Amino acid sequence: MKFWFPIIWIGGFAIATLSLFVFPNAWRHADGELPQPGMKWLFMSATLVWAVFLLRVFSRLKQVRLDAAALYISNYFTEVVVPLLNVAKVTGHYWLGRQAVTIRFHSATQLGSQVTFIPTTRWHGDASSHPAAEEIRLAVDRAAGRDRA
Repeated sequence: MKFWFPIIWIGGFAIATLSLFVFPNAWRHADGELPQPGMKWLFMSATLVWAVFLLRVFSRLKQVRLDAAALYISNYFTEVVVPLLNVAKVTGHYWLGRQAVTIRFHSATQLGSQVTFIPTTRWHGDASSHPAAEEIRLAVDRAAGRDRA
């Protein structure tokens, strides 16, 4: 999601926009009319606006792994190790139609004071929080010496 969705979407719209400028005849209507002159500028504007939006939104996603003592968080360029005791809150939510998990920290890490990731897709999931959120909450409780009964 972090890389491929924006690349495919932006690339597709950029190609369509370029074709409006270079090959306008390919966009003829069924009645033979060319598209309105402003259509190419509308496509260019939409492509630029959506490209900025998608890059800003999707660049926030991180990759997260968990062991008994820490979270390993990566932005695909840098990986940081965050002790479970630094986790303040874990929430599961829907993000752009997919289940996501956001982790907030007591103190900021090199990658920020919170991270969001999209765990493995649940095909038979319901509207409840993703099991990955509960797994992290349980690991935090175990690290803090709290038992959940």
